[in-house]
Amino acid sequence: MTNSVDDYLVDGCGRCELGGTQDCKVKGWLPELRMLIETAVDCGLTEESKWGVPCYTYEQKNVLTISALRDCCAVSFFKGALLNNEAGLLEKPGPNTQAARLIRFTTIQQIREHLDEVKRLMFEAIEVERAGLDVPRLTNPEPLPPELEQRFTMDPTLQAAFEALTPGRQRGYVLYFSAPKKAITREKRIEQCAAKILNGEGLHDEYRRKSKNR
Repeated sequence: MTNSVDDYLVDGCGRCELGGTQDCKVKGWLPELRMLIETAVDCGLTEESKWGVPCYTYEQKNVLTISALRDCCAVSFFKGALLNNEAGLLEKPGPNTQAARLIRFTTIQQIREHLDEVKRLMFEAIEVERAGLDVPRLTNPEPLPPELEQRFTMDPTLQAAFEALTPGRQRGYVLYFSAPKKAITREKRIEQCAAKILNGEGLHDEYRRKSKNR
């Protein structure tokens, strides 16, 4: 994966073989991405790179990401469910998403038309972190950690693979990902398990195979 925002704009996220080529999805949204990135920085957020995409934080807490999808570019808020959505721009990435919300853009003109509202949402998201607010979680089904919801937003293929797993395997991953108190540890666990999920494997499948073959 790429390790800086500048690298992302040149080579994409680095998670597939199209990175750095003209077929990389990032190439189709460069003006839009640059405008959104500039807006996030202007709002006082700290620029980082996580999961190979631009991530913006406040006092080391994840606030939002900016990324290219196949058919659009998007701003995705980790705790978007807490934001005022009177303008109707925010939407759920998936039916089971609890915390994350994203805004999709397909032209730079759309961004210009809604720029004031995008800024307002960014400032409101900062205030959410200042206040230490969290999204109330449903306990049934097992709530997804916000870092996993965010990863699904950026990687629909991973989301589809996860949803194809048996409920028991899904729950095993969710419990494992949710256990650490620190977001950075949760992020690392998700990244380490992504390949297994894409292969249709449960968290402990490899261990069970080895135990069976002893």
